[in-house]
Amino acid sequence: MPAGLEQLYGQQLQWGSCSDFATTDQQSRYYRSGALQCARLTVPLSYDEPAGPTITLAVVRAPATDSTARIGSLMFNPGGPGASGVDIVAQLVAFGVTSVKDLNRSFDLVGFDPRGVGASDPAIRCRTDAERDADRATTLRSRTPEEIAAANAFAQEFAQGCASLSSSGSVTGDQFLPEVGTVNVARDLDVLRAAVGDQRLNYVGFSYGTAIGTQYAAQFPANVRAMILDGAVDPNADAVGDSLGQAEGFQKAFDAFATWCAQRPDCVLGSDPAQSTAVFQQLVRPLLDTPAKLSDGRVLTFDDATTGVAAALYSEALWPSLASALLDLSRGKGDALMALADSYDGRDASGKYVGTLDAFAVIRCADSGDTADSFDEADAQKIAAAAPFFDSGDPVVVGDDPCKYLPPSESKLAPLGDLTGLPTTVVISTTGDPATPYESGVDLAKALDSRLVTVNGNSHTAFLNTGNSCVDQLGTRYLVSLQLPGPDTTC
Repeated sequence: MPAGLEQLYGQQLQWGSCSDFATTDQQSRYYRSGALQCARLTVPLSYDEPAGPTITLAVVRAPATDSTARIGSLMFNPGGPGASGVDIVAQLVAFGVTSVKDLNRSFDLVGFDPRGVGASDPAIRCRTDAERDADRATTLRSRTPEEIAAANAFAQEFAQGCASLSSSGSVTGDQFLPEVGTVNVARDLDVLRAAVGDQRLNYVGFSYGTAIGTQYAAQFPANVRAMILDGAVDPNADAVGDSLGQAEGFQKAFDAFATWCAQRPDCVLGSDPAQSTAVFQQLVRPLLDTPAKLSDGRVLTFDDATTGVAAALYSEALWPSLASALLDLSRGKGDALMALADSYDGRDASGKYVGTLDAFAVIRCADSGDTADSFDEADAQKIAAAAPFFDSGDPVVVGDDPCKYLPPSESKLAPLGDLTGLPTTVVISTTGDPATPYESGVDLAKALDSRLVTVNGNSHTAFLNTGNSCVDQLGTRYLVSLQLPGPDTTC
């Protein structure tokens, strides 16, 4: 263990009820499960000052159901950044497929909320629930210098909110926000590994969770037993290339949805997929000037409409709901599309938001700094052109990034170098993944010298969440017995 951290590495977790960790009505229902136990892990605010202020992370476990077959703990992170690891394990236990039960026989299933996320303390917040609703009811535009100035002012206001709302106890937001980057999350994960009594780490990371896994592999390669990284973030991609690849991925997913929809007699996008983007723009661009009134008193803006569509493109299972929501919108009803946007934004029926999007923004800044410095207008126009169904028709402008106004990060990500001592791990990449393009998985597998599993499909990530028995079985077999999939495996 790193010098000066002996007490934290040797801490004994006090397991108890998970009810206090629930932040939404839905979580309150399944966090009460008797199969779950929760605790708080203490970690340093700054690893440069291990004897200085500390913070706590929320942790959940579902103990292994077969003590004679128990291997250790299997850690999960669902991505974001900003998504709750406590929540994904609670959902896996409540709704999990057969492979989850198979894994739970051999492992304690463990989820953690990274620093700043979910039920961890402090938690990153940048806007109140009322402010978030008000933000969504207003569309920031770029047609005039005044509109651009308003958008820049909002970026500054957002960042100031992060600093003022993300404090707890003696730790201020200005102290905390520079320390939330992925480099420190990987260090926290090693403290957790020791605290649960494991000599080596077993880990499944989805989406941004692959960045946590990659950072862990870079810092603690000899501490890894098994690792699955699904929906890869390429650690060596530049900001422009990463944004361009994601834009292309979402347009590809939208085109696949449009092709599927065109076979339905009630498809509002029409029977010619080649015209679907133009038809979609005709449907949603009027919302820029006249948002649709909703039954709960809110309004559906252009931004919420495109967010709802993007949310549904994460999984083919949501395509029927998206087709129905777009048909409703064509008839002047936006509630179904707003429900999809609410699910992405983390808003429950009572109007309460989880802090996922706030944490996403701040952790992105901590990892990369002011990303606007990496973009010029030509880059922004190229990215916008790669996903025309998102296009509002307003001029493409590079405005201020909230990162510009946040305290500077103490732990920016660096390109991945050569790794020594890392066992062979598994990377899963889906051909039609809208959010983390397939090629990012190819590149990550090369960088880590991992086995690549290709999944043919149109969903964001695949293991344990799409019903693909091929990928579920080979992933479970690898985690339990360390039997690697063959080279060039496709599911």
